[in-house]
Amino acid sequence: MAKGGYRGNPMGGGINMNMIKQAQKMQQEMQKMQEELESKEYEATVGGGMVKAVVNGKHTLLSVEINPEAVDPDDVEMLQDMVVAAVNEAMRKAESEANANMSRLTGNLNLGGLGGLF
Repeated sequence: MAKGGYRGNPMGGGINMNMIKQAQKMQQEMQKMQEELESKEYEATVGGGMVKAVVNGKHTLLSVEINPEAVDPDDVEMLQDMVVAAVNEAMRKAESEANANMSRLTGNLNLGGLGGLF
């Protein structure tokens, strides 16, 4: 070992301060994006508007609205299926927006020499 200790990193070169700043900025942007997504509401309707579900970005079901015309005592299963479909579609919308925002955020990331490690 050289006098004064080891001064490099195993990948060669020194620490790139620009990369550290870029990572910190991305972390702040991710936090802001997450807060925005969690506060948004996503809704989906099925059955021609018979059932509507609303979820938030935390994937919490906020409300379900059922048109009285959708209530058929002889076909409860259809109503149950519509509720499940509406909730699932609203959840997909929330997830899709989160994924799209994450892709936009990380798409601009320049990982330099670390890109091949991930």
